[in-house]
Amino acid sequence: MPQITVDYSAPLDRRGFALALHPLVVETVNATLDACKTRFREVEETVVGDGSTEDVIVHVEIALLHGRTDDAKIRLSKAVLALLPQYVKATENVRLSVEIRDLEVSYRKR
Repeated sequence: MPQITVDYSAPLDRRGFALALHPLVVETVNATLDACKTRFREVEETVVGDGSTEDVIVHVEIALLHGRTDDAKIRLSKAVLALLPQYVKATENVRLSVEIRDLEVSYRKR
């Protein structure tokens, strides 16, 4: 925990983003740095709206252990959304989104 997943179709500095994101998560929701795990999934094809433009997307999902307040999750999502453009290499038709959610009670790790 936190489990971070980044789906992207835009050129993205993945390592740079993860290394900047982890301390931000630690500071915002009181996690530990070594608990942050980020995986990236490149999306081969996306269609936005009617498909008339070549939009690209980056969606960041951060799953946390239950107990963080909605306010903390909102602060984190805003901070991640502010950080993300620095690591996206495309500048036009870029759609960015962030979701902070609770891990299911069945979550276990070792």
